[in-house]
Amino acid sequence: MPPRLTAHDFDQELLILFDAYVHGDLDRRGFLGQAQRFAKAGMTAAGLLAALSPNFAAAQQVPPDDKRLKAERVAVPSPAGNGSINGYLVRPASAGTGRLPAVLVVHENRGLNPHIEDIARRVALDGFMAFAPDALTPLGGYPGDEDKARAEFAKLDQGKTREDFLAATAWLRARADGNGKLGVVGFCYGGGMAHWLATRLPDLQAAVPFYGNSPPPEEAARVKAPLQVHLAAVDERINAAWPAYEAALKAAGARVEVHHYPGTQHGFNNDTTPRYDAAAAQQVWARTVAFFKTHLA
Repeated sequence: MPPRLTAHDFDQELLILFDAYVHGDLDRRGFLGQAQRFAKAGMTAAGLLAALSPNFAAAQQVPPDDKRLKAERVAVPSPAGNGSINGYLVRPASAGTGRLPAVLVVHENRGLNPHIEDIARRVALDGFMAFAPDALTPLGGYPGDEDKARAEFAKLDQGKTREDFLAATAWLRARADGNGKLGVVGFCYGGGMAHWLATRLPDLQAAVPFYGNSPPPEEAARVKAPLQVHLAAVDERINAAWPAYEAALKAAGARVEVHHYPGTQHGFNNDTTPRYDAAAAQQVWARTVAFFKTHLA
């Protein structure tokens, strides 16, 4: 098996192009056209895109049929006129019906893909009840293709999507097999959603945004939950707005700890792509689990 590619195997400008493509600022044709100048040694622009794109099977850490877990597909009533929002609920099998702290797991801008399901299983193995909703439910759910998922995601009514996530938090907190305490962790788009939920849920116990868009500074005074924020080193799109929001949080007396990871790219915790940084991911996950255990136990 050839060695796994890392961010160091790619030109930084190409990684920035890929980030723009992933977040909808550049379409596939635009990416391929601009990436062509980085094609070399027999690697085409299409080959570069394939090399940078997720490989879910290779990165899976916890199999879906892991006997240590009890996983199920559930539907949560939607107040936004969507009927319901589907999701993936995972608990440690050893907990039985015992009451556990709950963690809402919020995906990136592609819906509930196999990587986020794997993340939910990891959260459950660390002793929590994890619930990962699929914001793409109104459009048929995650389509099994990242390009299609990204295109569908852009069609969502974000006002209704936010209502669905609020409904998911209420449903999760109210479960009889929960201990009444709730945290949220989110990645990229989900990191932004974790920030937003912290401004809307005064009784949220903990929020952990991974490289997510921060709310306007005037929203910081509404944050009551402790925040643990994780930021990549090379991530201008996210990092540019962070200092103003961090200052507003501190001025409002919010409990916030911020961690920067030298040498990392946006998405460094996502082990399905070459942007993954194993050392930083290990560190960030240990911090995340410890934070939830402190505030949700």
